[in-house]
Amino acid sequence: MIKNIEIEFKSAVTEEKYLELLKKFDLENNIFKQINYYFDTDDYKFNQKQIVLRIRQKGDSRFKVTLKSQSDEGAYENHVFLQKDQALDMIENGFNTGDFFEDMDDFVTYKVNLENFRVSTPYEGGTLFLDRCDYCNVTDYEIEYEASHYDEGKKIFENFLKSHNIEIKPTKRKSERAFICKR
Repeated sequence: MIKNIEIEFKSAVTEEKYLELLKKFDLENNIFKQINYYFDTDDYKFNQKQIVLRIRQKGDSRFKVTLKSQSDEGAYENHVFLQKDQALDMIENGFNTGDFFEDMDDFVTYKVNLENFRVSTPYEGGTLFLDRCDYCNVTDYEIEYEASHYDEGKKIFENFLKSHNIEIKPTKRKSERAFICKR
């Protein structure tokens, strides 16, 4: 199992601004697709506690299950890489969280997915992501900046937005947005 703390800053952007930034950073040909399959208990226990449980698919054969919980410092993430057959079985039939994560013992099933067309580039000591997200017949766009340190990352992100004439528009987590169509 791989554990890390993810410090990220994000803002919704318009399609026009998304396309402008792709062009400005010469990233139009670097977009890759990843699919997030979100899981929860039948009573949506994880979503209510703002815990994200997903299997992310990159390409045809790269899968990992991730448990993500929020804190003041960022998001704590635990990842376990999966074989393709194993991941597809979990998506089809559900799974027990205790098989992958300590201190948990819940049976979860696949609820909804989100297709993320993502591009990333190094920026000021962190990583800048531009995302187009498709879910529930909705398409939206966001920019994310991942940093190693909260205060420094926040300053860099705010300066980036200001220098590109982007107004900060808070956005919900991808999982939260995808779960909207399940309610």
